[in-house]
Amino acid sequence: MADTDPQEPPVAAAPTRQANQLGDILMSHGMITADQLDAALGEHKKTGRLLGRVLVDLGFVKEGDLVRALAAQVGLEFIDLTEFQIDPVCTMLLPEAVARRYRALPIGERDGKLLVAMSDPANVYALDDIRIITGRDVMPVVSTASDVETAIRKYANLGSDVSEMADEIAAGKVDVDDLEVLEVAVEEAPIVKLVSALINQAVGDRAADIHIEPTEVDVRVRFRVDGVLHEVMHSPKKIQSGLISRLKVMADLNIAEHRIPQDGRISLKVGNKAIDLRVATLPTVYGERMLLRILDKSSALIKLEDLGLSGEAYAHYEESFRKPYGAILVTGPTGSGKTTSMYATLNLINDATKNVITVEDPVEYKIKGINQISVNPKAGLTFASSLRAILRADPDIVLIGEIRDRETAMIAVESALTGHLVLSSLHTNDAASAITRLVEMEVETFLVASAIDCVVAQRLARKLCDKCKVAYAPDPAGLAAAGYPEEAFPDIKELFHAAGCSACSKTGYRGRIGLFEVMPVSPEIERMTIEHQSSTSVSAFAVKQGMIPLRQDGLEKARSGVTSVEEVLRVVV
Repeated sequence: MADTDPQEPPVAAAPTRQANQLGDILMSHGMITADQLDAALGEHKKTGRLLGRVLVDLGFVKEGDLVRALAAQVGLEFIDLTEFQIDPVCTMLLPEAVARRYRALPIGERDGKLLVAMSDPANVYALDDIRIITGRDVMPVVSTASDVETAIRKYANLGSDVSEMADEIAAGKVDVDDLEVLEVAVEEAPIVKLVSALINQAVGDRAADIHIEPTEVDVRVRFRVDGVLHEVMHSPKKIQSGLISRLKVMADLNIAEHRIPQDGRISLKVGNKAIDLRVATLPTVYGERMLLRILDKSSALIKLEDLGLSGEAYAHYEESFRKPYGAILVTGPTGSGKTTSMYATLNLINDATKNVITVEDPVEYKIKGINQISVNPKAGLTFASSLRAILRADPDIVLIGEIRDRETAMIAVESALTGHLVLSSLHTNDAASAITRLVEMEVETFLVASAIDCVVAQRLARKLCDKCKVAYAPDPAGLAAAGYPEEAFPDIKELFHAAGCSACSKTGYRGRIGLFEVMPVSPEIERMTIEHQSSTSVSAFAVKQGMIPLRQDGLEKARSGVTSVEEVLRVVV
């Protein structure tokens, strides 16, 4: 059975192998017409080629659809490997030669069993061999032959690179304690291939960060996808020095220094995408830990509407950023998308008639037509010193990456009062707290009240996977617990739960959406600021004036099916 045509549908060894039976199945699924079947049968009889292959070649049916229908016919699950998040650790359990021989690849785990994608799951000899080699119980699933072969090419190389590097070190070919030898080794295969495969996989999986973490016995690699960390592989401890040193060389860091943290940057192309990696090392008891933050330059060109800011909130925000002067603050915790929102705003207001200057730590996205400064405290270039220099350069718009101290806050506020549009970020939980935070920095209340024009608080919530989200009818108790107003209960007929499928790697979520709270600083809020009223009072008054709180914005997005109530409650306190 292992000698079947590589393009034959997965049930080639089942009774449906007969052409007439295959034709009946496809017609019963409405995938082909009687005329198409007659034409394909004629070609099948004439050439002797398998009917499934003929149907695909004639364009009557797609290979994936053909395989899916046949898998359902025999009660097996079909998995589209182009959308499934494959676990690289599992792929390494099966030698490449065996994987190619049986067109089978371990892709993950389920219910304690090894999930194996196969183009011919009826091949009992293959299943027996895979069980013996891996020492695991096997759960076969169906995938197209072409997808299985593509995945084997991709992941077998990754596994062999790890093994080859570990073997070379073990054999003494790479002395990890000899700096000169190590400098040569990190420029050669296989460590170069390993790093390249790791970055390519992270970009393909839509990861925002790569965490490389030495442990006592190995090196753990995790990706942060949609704000959540996922473990992707464990590498042999022997490749630790080579892997870290290779990335240090790419980021122009000192590979001989292991005692202090270092920061760097890598620019490269993955496919047709221009990618920047922000690199940060941290000494730990088991060696240097490394974080690579993936900065996709296309993210800097995203629109505010695509981020999730729309309706009345967008109208209030636009009214502020279209003004020639004043300060706009974007608040939220680390990783809430503040920088992306500020860049999206700059894209809307930047043109040849304006002088736009930014000061950031560090510059995340390089944008054409904007003057960007990266702070360098070691050289004396801080936010405050940069801002003083910027104001002598005749700016129209100033973006400050973050207000961290009183001096920076004072210059930002004074800049907003002297005819500049200032955008900056703060770390606060909600919009109203940004005002009290500036007052706590000892900026005079009348200056804060006069300078701040608008405050935007935001979070990032995971979007429900469109392919598998499940609708349900909520009960009043659940709606009340979530925070929906009682008067809205009759209008909320359905909400959605996360389910999980191959497209979203069984998480139920794919991509992220912003939750926003936009607070224009009205004359009444200016007065409350001068009177030192609490952020709670300011927030309550802003809601009375029409501000939609963060949680309410999230609940409205859950109501429209973009995200789930559970996800909103996870990201908004």
